[in-house]
Amino acid sequence: MSENDSRTPVDFWFDPLCPWAWMTSRWMLEVEKVRDVEVRWHVMSLAVLNEDKLDDLPEEYREMLETKAWGPVRVVVAAQQKHGEEVIGDLYTALGTRFHNRGEGPTREAVVNALEDVGLPADLVEYMDSDAYDTELRASHKEGIDKVGQEVGTPVIAVPGADGGQVAFFGPVVTPAPKGEAAAKLWDGTLLVASTPGFYEIKRTRTQDPVFD
Repeated sequence: MSENDSRTPVDFWFDPLCPWAWMTSRWMLEVEKVRDVEVRWHVMSLAVLNEDKLDDLPEEYREMLETKAWGPVRVVVAAQQKHGEEVIGDLYTALGTRFHNRGEGPTREAVVNALEDVGLPADLVEYMDSDAYDTELRASHKEGIDKVGQEVGTPVIAVPGADGGQVAFFGPVVTPAPKGEAAAKLWDGTLLVASTPGFYEIKRTRTQDPVFD
């Protein structure tokens, strides 16, 4: 965002593996079309978030974190470090489209193809198995999670608050991603609760899986 850009910045932390973060991110892209905002993308990590809780997690989820969660987010951080902040959003879209919408999952092949989709070097895939930028990954994760606390997951968004600063939340968790005026109404509601001092949470049990369309 340039110095003369009047758009409101919205900071968004995601793990490309998370289908719920993917839903929320697609909503935020709709919001960019109907409200004067710009999303600034940042990574967080489900693997980092849960690394001290592995013994308490269901076996299937624990295995997913240990075998699948590190690779994609490491590639995003490597791309950002080597090619700049501006590549994050497009790479996330390419990864998420393949992982979630097309059902390819977080495979090495899907990551290579996503890199090629956005014109980034395919050899960035080698960072799936490298801790070269884990310090930067953890720093980005910490920046997001410090705004909301350890009791949440991904995504985290930071939006304008009542005092001119930002208020951060986990979510909103929604499926399918609202479009058009429906996206705008959810955004307006998000700003409304963010402007309410002492507001923390609205929640109900999820009864529907993510709808990718």
